[in-house]
Amino acid sequence: MALENLLTLLKNLIIFSSYMTEKSSFPKPLSKEKEQEYLKKSANGDKEAKEILVKHNLRLVAHIAKKYANYGDNDELISIGSIGLMKAIESFKSDKGTSLATYASRCIENEILMTMRTSKKHRSNVSLNEPIGVDKDGNELVIMDMLESDQNVIEDVENSIMMEKLSQITKSALDEREYQIIKLRYGLENTGALTQREVAKKF
Repeated sequence: MALENLLTLLKNLIIFSSYMTEKSSFPKPLSKEKEQEYLKKSANGDKEAKEILVKHNLRLVAHIAKKYANYGDNDELISIGSIGLMKAIESFKSDKGTSLATYASRCIENEILMTMRTSKKHRSNVSLNEPIGVDKDGNELVIMDMLESDQNVIEDVENSIMMEKLSQITKSALDEREYQIIKLRYGLENTGALTQREVAKKF
C-alpha cells in the first residue's frame, strides 16, 4: 500500500474514532449558508471543503443505509453509501434547483443498489468449483484450489506488515481510548475486527 493511501486510511480511522468518542453520533448537517460556502470551495478543488461536506452529510447516508439493513452489514452499507455521497458532492450543480440533500439521496441509494445488484450477479455467476486451468501435471484447477496460492500468502504477509505500520502510526496519533476503539474496529495487533455496534457497546 502506497504511503499516500496509508495516510488517507489513517485520516479516515481518526475521523471514525471521533464519531465513536461522541457515542457514535454523526456531525450535524451544515446550515444552508455554510453548505453553499463549502460547495463553492469544493467545486474549486478544495479537498478540505469536500471532506467537511462528506462528514456533515453522513447522517443522511446512515438514514438511507437503514432501509437496506436486511440486505447487508450496516457498516458496509454506510461505506458504500459514502461513495455515493462523494460522487454527489463532486457532480452537484446548485443552479439546477435541487438541494444537495435531495440530489445526494438519489446518488447514495443508487450506489447501494448498484453494489447490491453487482454482488448478487457475481455470486450467481461464480462458483468455487469453476475450472480456471490445469496444473503442471495436467490436473484441472478450480477457483477453490487457488484460494491458498503463493500469491495469497504473499499478499497476507504484505497486509500484515502494512497493518503493523498502520498500528504504529495510529498509536502515535491518537490517545489511548481512541486507539483502543480503532484497534477493536479494524483488528489491529492481530485482534479480531468488531462491528461498529460491538465497539460501541464496549465504550
